[in-house]
Amino acid sequence: MGARLGPARIVGPLPSHTSYAHPTSARAKETHAMSRCCHSEVTAHAETARPSIVSHEQWLLARKELLAREKEITHARDALNASRRRLPMVRIEKSYRFEGPSGSVSLLDLFEDRTQLYVHHFMWIDERDAPCPSCSLVADMLFNSVPFLAHLNSRDVTLVATVRAPWAKLAELKARKGWTFPMYSSHGSDFNYDFHATLDESKASTEYNYRTRDEMLRAGFDPALLRGDQPVNTVFLRDGKDVFLTYSASARGLDQLFAPYNFLDLTPYGRQEPWEDSPPGWPQRNGMV
Repeated sequence: MGARLGPARIVGPLPSHTSYAHPTSARAKETHAMSRCCHSEVTAHAETARPSIVSHEQWLLARKELLAREKEITHARDALNASRRRLPMVRIEKSYRFEGPSGSVSLLDLFEDRTQLYVHHFMWIDERDAPCPSCSLVADMLFNSVPFLAHLNSRDVTLVATVRAPWAKLAELKARKGWTFPMYSSHGSDFNYDFHATLDESKASTEYNYRTRDEMLRAGFDPALLRGDQPVNTVFLRDGKDVFLTYSASARGLDQLFAPYNFLDLTPYGRQEPWEDSPPGWPQRNGMV
């Protein structure tokens, strides 16, 4: 993914040599992304810190310098998106079956006659035999929005959520939550394992975010995290009855898809997550929900 701005520090005019290097390792950020769906707690501070107070002229100088960097990143993101649109694709040779409200369906059926398919691998927490709280939050805020889905459909895109849990559990969940967006069970298929949305050595070799288990362990990942469902999305394109894999992202590659982050990144206290480069005393919330 493209570069990302951290929370701005208003400390008077920023010198031209100001360093924005992030002190937290990429591994720590990714580990946090893999584990944050399971808990949430606020780190309390005796007194919440605040940005420094400066004159309007000083603030304007700092804001303009940050604006120049924001524009650089906007152009870099545009270039990145252009490169993504030029990725090659891979034909899907394997047959996958899903269970939905109308019974058994194929991967091709999930397209609903559109050309592009966005699959959210909806996480299921085995220890609780329950849906992931973060995925549920995204479903409530975004996936269940009729205007949102209509906008994707108008661009020839179908969004679906696939879940490892049996359809009976999903049907009960959908009814209880009032969810109407397309949701299917991949229970009993290799779908999640083949696309590395579920890590289970008994089903498939562990690979996440395009790294093997050994590579992740060497990078310092906690082995306890390398199991079960993980944050993943997968994008497909169809040409007639032929289906192709075009894109997939994991961990923080899904950041921009969680809409509140885009708003929180503009606020003084940011996302309030421990991995962020924030000044001392900034509030922190351990977990997304």
